[in-house]
Amino acid sequence: MTQNSQYDIIFLKSMNFDPLYIILSSAAFGIGAVLGYLSRKRLASLDARVLEQKIREKLTQAENQAEKIILRAKEEAMRIIEDGKRRLDEERAELKKRELRIERERLKLEEEKMLLPKQKKELAENLEKARELKRRLESLEEERRKALEKISGLTKEEAKKLLFEKIEKEFKEDLLSRISKLEKEGYLKYQSRAKEILASVIQKSLPSFLNELTTTQVALPSDDLKGRIIGKEGRNVRTFEEKTGVQIIIDDTPGVVFLSSFDPQRREIAKIVLENLIKDGRIQPSRIEKEVENIEKKLPEILERIGRETAQELQIFDLPSEIHQLLGKLKLRQSFGQNVLAHSVEVAILAERLAQEIGGDPKIAKKAGLLHDIGKAVDQKVEGSHVEIGAKILEKFGIEKEVIEAIKAHHFEYPFSSIEAVLVQVADAISSSRPGARKETEEFYFQRIESLEKVAKSFPEIKKAWVVEAGRELRVFVDAKEVDELEGRNLAREIAKKIEEEVEYPGEIKVVLIRESRIIEYAR
Repeated sequence: MTQNSQYDIIFLKSMNFDPLYIILSSAAFGIGAVLGYLSRKRLASLDARVLEQKIREKLTQAENQAEKIILRAKEEAMRIIEDGKRRLDEERAELKKRELRIERERLKLEEEKMLLPKQKKELAENLEKARELKRRLESLEEERRKALEKISGLTKEEAKKLLFEKIEKEFKEDLLSRISKLEKEGYLKYQSRAKEILASVIQKSLPSFLNELTTTQVALPSDDLKGRIIGKEGRNVRTFEEKTGVQIIIDDTPGVVFLSSFDPQRREIAKIVLENLIKDGRIQPSRIEKEVENIEKKLPEILERIGRETAQELQIFDLPSEIHQLLGKLKLRQSFGQNVLAHSVEVAILAERLAQEIGGDPKIAKKAGLLHDIGKAVDQKVEGSHVEIGAKILEKFGIEKEVIEAIKAHHFEYPFSSIEAVLVQVADAISSSRPGARKETEEFYFQRIESLEKVAKSFPEIKKAWVVEAGRELRVFVDAKEVDELEGRNLAREIAKKIEEEVEYPGEIKVVLIRESRIIEYAR
């Protein structure tokens, strides 16, 4: 034992540690370490075997799954191969059928090709035989005609005339019946078609217009304004009527008052003044006087705006301001109770739609329809018909020649030069004669009645003539002994034609010829 070891033992003893105890503890520690190492090694070996077992199980499952996939793939491949073989067999069968059909067609064409020269030869022979027969028939016909002329002593034309006279005499009633039937069928057919076109155009085109005869309606935002319009002791109403020349009618009708005057220009000024006063809110005599003076000064500008807005609503944008002002003046004119500007807008819309239906130029027709009565804006100051005046005005301001030509014929003063001219005339007639469009004066109405009766009685065959259906139907009576049915038809046409030439009227006049036969017998 070394000296250091001895010192260690002495130190441990001084610390109360037994050396044997220390040796045993060290030995125990070494044995524990060996045992721990062996235990860990065994546990590691067990974990490796478990992991290896799991891996082998996974591999076995993967191999089984792969075998199933391979089996399904083989089955799918076999199915695809079988389908391909089946489709291939079907296509081969179809191809074989087509080849057989083509072969049959080829054989048929070859047979027809072989027969073609023979058929061509037979056709030529038959054609020559037909020509020969035709020559022989013509020769026989000529010989027969000459023989008939020789026997009868009549030429071909004379015999034809006698034959027609005999047929007309023998079958007169039948011819009349057939003529009547054809006329009726043709009339109904074209009338039906025309009605379809016009009804469609009118339904799609005509706006709703209010006929302003002697009154104009002004809407009020509140009935409380009626009292303010009347004013204290009626001063506002008296001032308004004195300055405008228009009477204000204030009744129980909710939300409106009425302006009454036979002068449409005065009514228009009064309407604008009243609307401005209502909008401003200040309704008093001094304000009324000032507003009337202001509107009268601005009237040309207002009329131009009205004309421009009307043209723009119809999508006509190339009219000069002078034409706009004349259009505005048409709002202040009435023809038989119909507002001329409203009538012009109706004619423009109708003419455009009719042109679209039957193949005319819609733009020319619409423009001509709007401007066809432009002469009425100044016809009271210039000599001549409104048609001539309007044509000159439009020429002055460079309006298209097609438009001017289209408006000239709407009262038959000039011949129709285009389809648009016809359409403007038709649209004008529709707008003028539709129910409720116009109100005729009594004087003009009686003048027209007298003219119609005068035309009818100018024919010596007419015994009596009556005008019925508000002047739209003329009934004439003839003696059945003097006029037969065929002559009656011709006479009715002549009367209608003369009315068209001599009488001015809206719409159409129906001529009804009555040929009465009376058979009298006595019982004794």
